[in-house]
Amino acid sequence: MLHLLISPKQEGKSPLDVQKFWYGMDREARGLSAPQLVRVGELRSMPVGTFGRAWADFLDRHQLQPLTCGPPRQQFHDGIHVLTGYGTDAIGKLQVQAFLLGAKLRPVNLVRLLELLAAADKQLQQQADRRYNCPWKYLWPAYQRGRNSLFDPNDWEPELLWPFPLQDVRDLFRI
Repeated sequence: MLHLLISPKQEGKSPLDVQKFWYGMDREARGLSAPQLVRVGELRSMPVGTFGRAWADFLDRHQLQPLTCGPPRQQFHDGIHVLTGYGTDAIGKLQVQAFLLGAKLRPVNLVRLLELLAAADKQLQQQADRRYNCPWKYLWPAYQRGRNSLFDPNDWEPELLWPFPLQDVRDLFRI
């Protein structure tokens, strides 16, 4: 799976391609697919401050497109970034995996975390930002945050939560 994360350096592209990673992991591991579940147009039409609108704003801010097929868990991944507030940089991606590992201990989350760490190692070493020198100090709090939450990545139904204020959704899961 590591080959899905590390690609030759492309101009303007990160070696960490999480969407490609999720697609490869889920497709190879489970062969599951669902119709498109996240429609940005619908989310953009929601009132400012709602979870759905925050999700659309997140996608727009990071110039991301929602996945149009694949397992629901894969399609809803960006929503976890929105709930937790973790970014899309290398540390943020690692924090999401640590959070998920804490929320529901599953071997696949540990494998994903370790693969992202391995792939991120070179990128993190090249960063001038000193906070990247010790990613573990960011991962442990994210793991604990997941442990203390009521979030279950297998059972949540974000489409039912989109119309509610983002803070209320975070409070619901104790995030």
